[in-house]
Amino acid sequence: MGHGGSVIDELVTDHREVEEMFGRIEALPSGHEDRKVYADQVTIELVRHSVAEEAYLYPAVREHVTNGDTLADRELEDHATAERLMKDLEDCDAGDADFDRLMGMLMSEIRSHIADEEGNLFPALRQACPMDTLNELGDKVRKAKKTAPTRPHPAAPDKPPANKLLAPGTGMVDRLRDALSGRGKFD
Repeated sequence: MGHGGSVIDELVTDHREVEEMFGRIEALPSGHEDRKVYADQVTIELVRHSVAEEAYLYPAVREHVTNGDTLADRELEDHATAERLMKDLEDCDAGDADFDRLMGMLMSEIRSHIADEEGNLFPALRQACPMDTLNELGDKVRKAKKTAPTRPHPAAPDKPPANKLLAPGTGMVDRLRDALSGRGKFD
């Protein structure tokens, strides 16, 4: 992920890529080991996406959009729910009894979150912010995704400044763990 353009363009493209990965998971039979590989890839991308949104998108919503605090808080609640589900999924293999249930709950949560962002938050932000601000936010989000964690950390802060300070170090540790374990990669 990392596509260019405004923050909205960037995040909508991320949404489409996650939906594509969900489709790959849904196309495989229950218990198929590649479902876990795709679930790990989805988790990596969702965590990176969420960290970037929390660092830059939601503060901009709070600043520029009418009722922005309410909108941002609702999105942060969605993130917290998804992060707990991803943390639970982290310990499941594709053949585990809970895998399909947790994956289904995660897909439902993320699809609802995407619909809310694209139907409510993004249009409000587009109306409230000049294009140069949206483009600057897009650059910041792309940069944040490069150093963001790749694993769920439900106890980590989700608001600036603490999230901006801690995410790069946590991200470095996560990427090292991923490289050593091969997590998120096909053989």
